[in-house]
Amino acid sequence: MTRPAARAPQAPTRTTRRAPTGSATVELVVLAPVVIVFVLFVVALGRYETVRAQVVGAARAGAEAAAEAGDGTAAAAAAASAAVPVAAGAAPACRHVRVSTVAAPFAPGGSVTVDVRCSVSTADLLVPGLPGSLPVSSRVRAPIDRFRSVP
Repeated sequence: MTRPAARAPQAPTRTTRRAPTGSATVELVVLAPVVIVFVLFVVALGRYETVRAQVVGAARAGAEAAAEAGDGTAAAAAAASAAVPVAAGAAPACRHVRVSTVAAPFAPGGSVTVDVRCSVSTADLLVPGLPGSLPVSSRVRAPIDRFRSVP
């Protein structure tokens, strides 16, 4: 039997550990802006969703009010007077609310369509790549009661 060759003894190695100096500061400086931009982007999405819900509710209220009006002209006025307060109700409110009503022909069994458009401001959030305002719109159609009497 042959014996395996013996290894030469190695000199002991000395490992030196260096304390991490400044790495937490660098991580904070690099990651803080990214986290801040992400949080502001989430705030912008929340603001957009809040305004979108307001606009949908405003269009629904305007369509219901227009469907109960006496004629096409009154339907447009009723839709605007019902939709604008709902759209501008809670913060952040819609800016530049526009309400348009289509009620032709205004007759029992017909329908009324109300469009509500506005814009939500995101300029104060300073998110890179996000425009200063985002358009929001909703269209709701409501039936005119088939059994109503129109004067």
